[in-house]
Amino acid sequence: MQQEQSRKVLLWLVAIGFFMQTLDATIVNTALPAMARSLGESPLQMQSVVVAYSLAMAMLIPASGWLADRFGSRRVFLSAIVLFVLGSVCCALAQSLAQLVAARVVQGLGGALLMPVGRLVVLRTFPREQFLQAMSFVAVPGLIGPLIGPTLGGWLVEAASWHWIFLINVPVGLVGCIATLRFMPGEPVTFVPRFDLAGYLMLAFGMVSLSLALDGLASMGLRQASVLVLMVFGLASLVAYWLHAARRADPLFSPQLFSVDTLRIGLLGNLFSRLGSSCMPFLIPLLLQVTMGYSPMQAGMMMLPVAIAGMSMKRFTTPLITRFGYRQVLVGNTLLVGVTMASFGLATPTQPLWMHVLQLAAFGAVNSLQFTAMNTVTLKDLDHANASSGNSLLSMVQMVAMGMGVAAAGAVLAAFTAFFQPSAAGHTLWAFQATFACMGLITVASAGIFWQLSPEDRASSKAATTADAADHG
Repeated sequence: MQQEQSRKVLLWLVAIGFFMQTLDATIVNTALPAMARSLGESPLQMQSVVVAYSLAMAMLIPASGWLADRFGSRRVFLSAIVLFVLGSVCCALAQSLAQLVAARVVQGLGGALLMPVGRLVVLRTFPREQFLQAMSFVAVPGLIGPLIGPTLGGWLVEAASWHWIFLINVPVGLVGCIATLRFMPGEPVTFVPRFDLAGYLMLAFGMVSLSLALDGLASMGLRQASVLVLMVFGLASLVAYWLHAARRADPLFSPQLFSVDTLRIGLLGNLFSRLGSSCMPFLIPLLLQVTMGYSPMQAGMMMLPVAIAGMSMKRFTTPLITRFGYRQVLVGNTLLVGVTMASFGLATPTQPLWMHVLQLAAFGAVNSLQFTAMNTVTLKDLDHANASSGNSLLSMVQMVAMGMGVAAAGAVLAAFTAFFQPSAAGHTLWAFQATFACMGLITVASAGIFWQLSPEDRASSKAATTADAADHG
């Protein structure tokens, strides 16, 4: 009985960690204009705050499993909470954009360990027949975080100041630290293989270089030559990692993973599809506040239809894939995601409220179907030996795509803002409209990747449930 009670508390602890991570990924978006005013920056050049968090998470995810094995899950999970809370406090104390971005990196490094290590603890604590149910429970707060994040962020900005969107993590983190020390089982540190440090550095440098090149086009003031150099170094580093992994016995991610057709197609589809769709939580609150006069609270509440429609769509995902197959669903739905994104290019301040709500709900529904279908098809054919590595690789790709998508949207928005005459009335709205159209086209282009799937692939309820439990989207 005592063991059962400890397991329940452990589930709540891991769920709270996941909630903190997903909440902070979305709560910032509605507060960006207020942050920009406070720090003396343009609200159209604040994407670095979002990119830094996602990129820091992507960097550390590949090392999360090795760190947990080497130093013990409880110690690493506790360190992750402490690092996350420390980064949150530093964010609240930031006096410049550079300081805020640096603090978001610290926060992202802590957030990168919360879910992977928490999932690992659940896997080792619960019997295999209870693992899926346990992970489904843990996933619920991860869905609630994006649901309330934008609204909570907008309310805190209006009721207090933007600093409080970070300071609310402090009491939650303190409770998490106490609960970790008391209820998370301590594991003896066993021998683990040597960490592939060289491969990790190549992979991390490649991701960071490519993301900084995109971000540099928009907010860092880098000239074209510097951006080109960063992109070349980033691509060369990723190629070097691939060659390094092919000849190493125990690489971070074995090239043999890509012999699984569904994983290879699913990862590439995740990357390119999310490059477009992941920018929407960043662009929509900016559009509403900068060009349509919405308050932070109102802009946050306008994101509710996206989250509610997304959660409602989950029940229809498995029947749709079972009926039509992965290829038809993903190709058709990718086109729908791109079209709904591009439809925001028609948004104007004179549009009625119900039309905005309908647009947002439509995007939330098709985007939710997209994420679950992509995640399921990516992981469904992996054997037990490669399941953990494949899941970590998927998590990393999701975070990289999220950061690069926001950076790309920021670069496109900056380019269109400069293209349209700054002195012309409505030029900012035109820049937003053109940006939505371009990001929608990027998403549409990724439909060709999913066309490579076999038309015979169908869904199983277990696979879809597992994808929902592991979904970071």
